Amino acid sequence: MRDQLAILASQWNQSLKSLFESDPNRGARYVAEGAGLRLDFSKHWIDQTVLNALVTMLDECDFDTVRQQLFGGKRINFTENRSVFHPALRAKSTDEFLIDGVSVVTDVLTARGHAYAFAEDVRAGTCQGASSKTFTDVVNIGIGGSDLGPLMVSEALKPWIDGPKPHYVSNVDGAHLHDVLGELEPETTLFLIASKTFTTQETMHNAAKAQQWIADALGADAIPHHFAALSTNEEAVQAFGIAPERMFGFWDWVGGRYSVWSTIGLSLMISLGPDVFDRLLSGAREMDHHFKEAPPEANIPVLMALLGVWYRNGFGLETLAVLPYEQRLHRFSAYLQQMEMESNGKRVDRDGEPVSYDTCPVIWGEPGTNGQHAFFQLLHQGTLICPVDFIMSANPVNTDLESHQLLNANCLAQSESLAFGKGFEEVYRDMVDQGFAESEAKRLAPHRTFPGNRPSSTIMIEQLTPESLGALIAAYEHKVFTQGVIWNVNSYDQWGVELGKAQCNALRPSFISGDATAFSTSTQEILRWLLKNTH
Repeated sequence: MRDQLAILASQWNQSLKSLFESDPNRGARYVAEGAGLRLDFSKHWIDQTVLNALVTMLDECDFDTVRQQLFGGKRINFTENRSVFHPALRAKSTDEFLIDGVSVVTDVLTARGHAYAFAEDVRAGTCQGASSKTFTDVVNIGIGGSDLGPLMVSEALKPWIDGPKPHYVSNVDGAHLHDVLGELEPETTLFLIASKTFTTQETMHNAAKAQQWIADALGADAIPHHFAALSTNEEAVQAFGIAPERMFGFWDWVGGRYSVWSTIGLSLMISLGPDVFDRLLSGAREMDHHFKEAPPEANIPVLMALLGVWYRNGFGLETLAVLPYEQRLHRFSAYLQQMEMESNGKRVDRDGEPVSYDTCPVIWGEPGTNGQHAFFQLLHQGTLICPVDFIMSANPVNTDLESHQLLNANCLAQSESLAFGKGFEEVYRDMVDQGFAESEAKRLAPHRTFPGNRPSSTIMIEQLTPESLGALIAAYEHKVFTQGVIWNVNSYDQWGVELGKAQCNALRPSFISGDATAFSTSTQEILRWLLKNTH
């Protein structure tokens, strides 16, 4: 089928301008709605023939069966022999999620209830620090999925924060922890150590420094009062000084980049409260239903996935820009970078054979309107063609309507300009009308010409709320799953992360011994320079 896509792409000779001119109803025809989201995909290089071919691809890769396996708890992460069951983390008591015929719902609800109870105790001041003072700040120490998800959600839902202020530390660079702790008081700070194995190098390094910070200020006896663990390694957690009742577990079928719905979201439960967190889960659950039930032509995650495959494998386009016109979504693109590139950045298929086609594109982006004054020049007039996901909302949260309408006007103007551009003749005529000499207008017009025909989606929500954010995150989760099925890769392992970790562990003693002869001459020379110039 991928060969057929390439053929279809090679035959594609229509512009977005001609597509809209030939179909007055195109703007209403290529729209999908579900779970509070609205996807306008009319500004894409598709017609009904292309859309039909993309949908046919789903049948050829047995998509429906694999989707049933996802929601049925099958071990689709076959390299680690694990189910991929993050939708179960959104479960209500009436839902059914089974692994090997055994329900996981009770376990999920019990773990959620344990976390909610702790969160309520912290929020109410029942759970206090060693000095009997109420916690005002909670610091989540994690990395990757144990950091990006909670951080992104806390920024997106900042207007709903009414509990202890959340902070996030991930980088092993000591400046990160130093700068966060510089704003806080030990007596009123609670630390959450987020590591499934409780061995993650960066996380445990920062955790030990936070432990020392508390011990220096309040004494070693204070440590149990100021720490909780998001982990499954009870022995290591207790050795660190955290009591079992302050350990909040999850399961091996929860991938890190899909774990914000689990106890990894404890910082959110504390800062936002369980009721708001429930609303986040509710929005994601609605998107789960939409993804399972809507036909492909009206299924938001499926359409997003198919369009991505069309550009990646049909046209060889290498990037996707995600541009939220919502300042509070300023970490959303970074969150998606891990979700998509760690999931589908694979070069071998499910049989372990090298793929003969491209897989995941590079995901990048920043909020509008800031990006308009940075990289939009490349999007409009550069040689790189980059599809765009614009994200916008109808109503502001805690801001004025005038500013929000100006924001949305910019978003619509950018998608319109990318799609239709402004040709040489129109630019030339405008310049002459403005008083330019014809020779000068002809000389300058090429620099002011916009080729257009740059594809984009517009994802709309009524307002950035816990429900709409949950649905938005889940939509991208299911997009990643769908593309992984089409590309025939395992989207749920991440062995590419491991080699660098192993090399770091092997190299670390060289900073003490000065001997790096087991490594390349480049690394040896760099180490010599570092040791010579370390003060």
